[in-house]
Amino acid sequence: MMVGMETYVTRITERGQISVPAEIRALLNWQPGHRLLWRATAEGECRLCMTEQGTRGGARSMLGFARTFRKVRRTSDWMKELREGEDA
Repeated sequence: MMVGMETYVTRITERGQISVPAEIRALLNWQPGHRLLWRATAEGECRLCMTEQGTRGGARSMLGFARTFRKVRRTSDWMKELREGEDA
């Protein structure tokens, strides 16, 4: 139930990002990582709803997952390995 029906104004950044006002996030219990569904309802209007969390999909999401298996190495270690390959 919406109490007060406040009105908030935000701006779209050059990269197409927006900020959801803290009061709205708290009222709807929206947390970082929640997925939002945008639906155009009329000219100049849209409806915004939280969707089921589900799993992240797509190839780009695998890059973050693959990072958990990758050994972190310093640049000097990479350079040493490359130089040793030149001598072989």
